[in-house]
Amino acid sequence: MLMKKASMILRNVCIALPLMATIATTGCKKEDKAAEDNMPATIQFIFTSDAHYGITRAAFQGKTKVDAHVVNAAMVAQMNTLPGVTLPGDGGVNAGQKINSVDYIFEAGDIANRMETSASVQTAAASWEQFKIDYLQNLTVKNSKGKNAEMLMVPGNHDVSNTIGYYATMSPLTDASSMAAIYNQVFNTTTKTAANYSYKNDRINYSREIGGVHFCFIQMWPDSSVRVWMEKDLQNVATTTPVIIVAHDQPAVVTNHFTNPNGDHSINTTDKFDNVLDEVLKSGTTATGSDITEQRGFVAFLKKHPNIKAYLHGHVHESKYYTYTGPDNDVSLPTAGADSPMKGVVSSTDETKLTFHFGTLDTKTKQLTLRECYWNTNPSNPAAPVQWGNMVTISLK
Repeated sequence: MLMKKASMILRNVCIALPLMATIATTGCKKEDKAAEDNMPATIQFIFTSDAHYGITRAAFQGKTKVDAHVVNAAMVAQMNTLPGVTLPGDGGVNAGQKINSVDYIFEAGDIANRMETSASVQTAAASWEQFKIDYLQNLTVKNSKGKNAEMLMVPGNHDVSNTIGYYATMSPLTDASSMAAIYNQVFNTTTKTAANYSYKNDRINYSREIGGVHFCFIQMWPDSSVRVWMEKDLQNVATTTPVIIVAHDQPAVVTNHFTNPNGDHSINTTDKFDNVLDEVLKSGTTATGSDITEQRGFVAFLKKHPNIKAYLHGHVHESKYYTYTGPDNDVSLPTAGADSPMKGVVSSTDETKLTFHFGTLDTKTKQLTLRECYWNTNPSNPAAPVQWGNMVTISLK
């Protein structure tokens, strides 16, 4: 077994500096109490990221140059085996109990790999069609009411770059198919297509109340533009309600994702900024430099909203639980990063380390346990049962 005793309790967003925001008290409405009484005891979800359709793994289950469609399909097949699996006796939420349902799937972006001609990557349209088969058709886990688990998604930088262009040559130059499809999926519409999707106007920021927790699913990273949306969204959320951010980029965001601060702010081969974030970089002029000013803007937002209790992300391609402390070490935000089935920092060279996260939220105590689920521990036997790895329990109170 790969189970490890790495459990820890991560507490609230601890502010080292005085809070400037006034904390308001909110009365308990009758309808709120009724909703609480009818709430299931636990909510369970799968958290994964960076499917990267359009590329190949060097090796997978005895074969070489294995297409992402094959790898992701294998992971989905293992996700489908979770109902009936017993959680480890690790002291976390529902420890030692069987998984009876899976309520949600959280996908943190990079559905399609960037369509770079140097790597002969397929179109975003082709990648979305493969994702749709694997995750929207063949993923069969059910929620507590017997309905298909709901897919909640955010876009990644590859999805965005395919939409707006990139400084390396792509073919076609742009394809907004995966961004349009993500938009349609999360907003339950069919109105957006690759032809009419506008990155400037069709933003993928939305929130959901899940088990008494307010989840903010945001486009890329909470830059100054996204924080305008979040500020408005959180106006209607009680300060006693915990908030979790789900984004593609990690809290310590990479500099090259900001908008180019040089010249006409364009995407070009000289400056090499991706421009996938609206915010123009203020910390410097190079794509490999610092983004300390931008992170401080996010930290100030955390201090203003101390009910933001956790952050889930992709992009780094590594399964890990850690605490984001900000560039000045003055906040403490429990954070979880997800592995990639195609580009894992560890799992790309050791396929037995391929993971996704399984989350269990106690809706009464507001304890959230995240567990690593190793789904390919025996490559010669794809049907071998999943195994459990590290875990973390986060106090959302």
